[in-house]
Amino acid sequence: MSVAKVIEIISNSTVSFDDAVKQGVSRASDTLHDITAAWVKDQSVIVSAGKVTEYRVTMKVTFLLKGGDKPARGKKK
Repeated sequence: MSVAKVIEIISNSTVSFDDAVKQGVSRASDTLHDITAAWVKDQSVIVSAGKVTEYRVTMKVTFLLKGGDKPARGKKK
């Protein structure tokens, strides 16, 4: 049996939304292992002097927890 956890992260880029997603997943994979999915929950931009200066994405990242294949422990009496 596998057990997964979902966390929410925010990532940004000065290039594009796509780049913000890629940077977010790349950074998350530095500390999280077995990432299986990422869902973009929200997108926004920062505007300065009438120009888009930053792209931001809020993502839900799913990863597998280690030890999920171990059998359940019995209850102690």
